[in-house]
Amino acid sequence: MRLKTKLVLAITGLVFLVAGLVSLVYVDQLVKAAVQQSYDTNQMLAEQIRLALQNALEAGLKGREVDPNNPGQLRALAAAAVRHDAPLQAVVDSAERYSLTVYDVNIADSQGSILFSANPENEDKPISQRPDYKQLLDASPMQLTAEVFGQPKVFDVVVPLDRNGQPFASVHVGVRTTLLSAFYKPWLEQAMWLMGFALCTALLVAFLLSNLALQPMEEISHQLDYWTAVGSTAPAAETVPDQELATQVSNKIEMIGQRMRNVEEVFSALKENLDQILGNLQDGILLFTGDGRAVLVSDSARRFLHRERDSILGLHARDIFDRSTLLGRSLWEAVDAGISMVKEEIRTETGRRIQASVDFIHDDETQQGLGALVTLHDLESAEEIESEIELSRRMAAIGRLTSGVGHEVKNPINAIVVHLELLKAKLGDAGGPAARHLDVIDAEIHRLDRVVQTLVDFSRPVELQLREQDLRDVIADVLALAADELSMRNVTLAASLPDEPLIANVDADLLKQAALNVIENGAQAMPEGGRLEVVLEGDQRIVAPGIPAERSAPAGWKSALLRIADQGPGIPDEIREKIFDLYFTTKSGGSGIGLAMTYRILQLHHGSVEVQSERDRGAEFRLRIPLAATEWGRRHPRQAVVQD
Repeated sequence: MRLKTKLVLAITGLVFLVAGLVSLVYVDQLVKAAVQQSYDTNQMLAEQIRLALQNALEAGLKGREVDPNNPGQLRALAAAAVRHDAPLQAVVDSAERYSLTVYDVNIADSQGSILFSANPENEDKPISQRPDYKQLLDASPMQLTAEVFGQPKVFDVVVPLDRNGQPFASVHVGVRTTLLSAFYKPWLEQAMWLMGFALCTALLVAFLLSNLALQPMEEISHQLDYWTAVGSTAPAAETVPDQELATQVSNKIEMIGQRMRNVEEVFSALKENLDQILGNLQDGILLFTGDGRAVLVSDSARRFLHRERDSILGLHARDIFDRSTLLGRSLWEAVDAGISMVKEEIRTETGRRIQASVDFIHDDETQQGLGALVTLHDLESAEEIESEIELSRRMAAIGRLTSGVGHEVKNPINAIVVHLELLKAKLGDAGGPAARHLDVIDAEIHRLDRVVQTLVDFSRPVELQLREQDLRDVIADVLALAADELSMRNVTLAASLPDEPLIANVDADLLKQAALNVIENGAQAMPEGGRLEVVLEGDQRIVAPGIPAERSAPAGWKSALLRIADQGPGIPDEIREKIFDLYFTTKSGGSGIGLAMTYRILQLHHGSVEVQSERDRGAEFRLRIPLAATEWGRRHPRQAVVQD
């Protein structure tokens, strides 16, 4: 069999298979829809009969006295009531007479005996045990077809009637499968004809199109057959050259195919490695062709251009760079004029410092322009990373000195705990006015013990007791704990917590300690009193691409932001970088531990601490805590993050 014939048959068979599967799915859905429609109709009939039954029992048993110890008397009265009720009989007769799929209607008592039936001969007999009609709804396509078009069978649609919360009677509407198949057979025949027409049409179209598409391959096959045939029919003197020519043609085709496969493998490997390298780069990189179109864009470029990487690829430089911004205008002018830009620092409208470079690529022989390479480097991010690394190094070095101090402090703490327990035992009255203060002292001593232990562990990993909880509750506890001290210092607390929950996986005790350290630091910065503002809010809302941030889900936050602002003198610029150093303090009675501990605790929670300050206008600390994954984030791992 020729190659073209094989391919035509393979394509035609594949199309036939796909069309057949689609047609079978259509027929299956049609049968399921028919069964579902019949179930809904008969269920509604059963509900109507149940309502008529309830009305008949209420009318027939009204004013009748029944001996509770004689259930037979109640059944006899109920049977008489339903058998002589004209509306009930009318509903049952109409259901059996006019419904195309109803086989029979029976009303049984709680013992399974028939109280009333469309066929009076069945009354007072045990109700027949039939399968539930819901089995057809849950059946597989093969089982459903076998049940509907196989041996006749009756299924029941059952609706119970309760009395005082106990089963009293039940309505049984029988549906015979032969009635189902007879009622829906015209639909199915029409569907089968449609399926056959679709299969034949798909087969014919696939055959014609595959022949047309493979016509060039047939021509190549004819040429190869020609050169092969020449070698077998030509004279002896010409046989060897013709055979060699045919062999050369075959070998060249095989070599081209192998080279294409090798090039494809190399290209795939290079592309994968290049994507991995670009994904790890912090700098934005854009590579343009000679006509100014972007062919290579790093993931980090979207941080500078505020556009997604996929939306940039293939666009011209004039459509990528926004000339209404200083950065976009500078890059566009350099690319458009063909002028190189070497590490030029550009300060954007928001004050962000970006180092931009534009390098042009030329052919060494012809000096023809091949393209341009744009590199964007965030100077502030690099400085922040270097500053954080240096701060972490210094804190780690200082933390190694705390182990001895922690050992000396834990001994007095242990003595205080012992004497506190003795004091509780001597007071005796667990509900007395002093009990609450003793409980507060006990809790604070245990928290102090954890603080000391954290100092000891400052240079080694701390075992966090993480648990998902609402940050509003954590901050509310901190505010309640600090309220008395703030009131004594004449400090007015202005707190604001969000209405929506902010769930985070945190160590509550450590996080309380971190927030309390900053609050106490702010209160101490206002010796004459003042206003201390504590605000907890969501930060970095998670939204779907193309959906505005204000329309996203309320719980769609990436992190929580705790802002603590005071009205003190502010933090001088010369010491701002040192405030998180362990033991660094400007207060006469300060220890220099609080802010260092806060920084360390936020680090352990993969968060961050920032401070903004203006002289004589106070300082604001911003504690950013990552939130637990939201439901939207679990379903959409490739979300867009928009600064709120």
